[in-house]
Amino acid sequence: MTTYLSIGELSSRTGVTPSTLRIWEERHGFPVPTRLESGHRRYAEGDAALVSEVARLRDAGMRLDAAIAATRSEAEHQAQVSPGPRPRSVHAHLLRQDPSLPVHRLTKRTLIGLSHAIEDEFCVRAHEGHLFGLFQRAQHFAPARARWRELALLASSTHVYADFPSGAHDEDDLHLITLGERSPLLREWAVVCDAVEAPIALTAWEVPGQVGVPELRRVFEATWTMVPRLVRDASRVCAAATDDADGPRLVELLTAAPASGDADPVLAAAFFNRAVAYLDRG
Repeated sequence: MTTYLSIGELSSRTGVTPSTLRIWEERHGFPVPTRLESGHRRYAEGDAALVSEVARLRDAGMRLDAAIAATRSEAEHQAQVSPGPRPRSVHAHLLRQDPSLPVHRLTKRTLIGLSHAIEDEFCVRAHEGHLFGLFQRAQHFAPARARWRELALLASSTHVYADFPSGAHDEDDLHLITLGERSPLLREWAVVCDAVEAPIALTAWEVPGQVGVPELRRVFEATWTMVPRLVRDASRVCAAATDDADGPRLVELLTAAPASGDADPVLAAAFFNRAVAYLDRG
């Protein structure tokens, strides 16, 4: 069970006053709290060590922004080199990172509308960034192929995952990743847009026991987020599953700290409006 700390508890463990912690968060996006279902903001156990390290560097004469950047960089490096199982499910990993994310049961028809809304928002806002698409089966990707080839022209990198035949060839800037027959990603749907201007991640897990259900009525448990650090978490899981020559470079690229802060309300409103329009079309 995850243990969370109130700002008072974090303060007592680190010696940094609550008012100072609030200033750090407001100005530098550090530390990053989790909002629980109750609405309360809480901090992870690990945040105490990070805050203490920043305070130590500050006492040694380092500027606050540099101390935060150095602490984050070291924490991310340790996360990369530490032994332990690599996350294999985008959906499960995202919910572990933020258990307060709401989960909805949605049909494939609805997921298509939400996915198109994300893709459109990327085209409008982001001229760089990394795109990841989990389609489960190659036959499911076929109708979206032309659309994703266009997206690939704008993105820094574009990766699509499905049960493609072994040795499937990339298509221009579109990288096709073949999933093994036992990969948990075969049960998942995802569109992850890791871009500064439009960070959005939609992930879903197909509910079992749907043999014979019409394609567009298949049901998934879905969640989404526009919090940059959570989007980066989702993209890192995707990148780690990119078992080709591009994989290690992509993983290294995504070790950089994402933008700090919460979801952009303007982006959230734009996504909502596009999603409603797509769903209204049926």
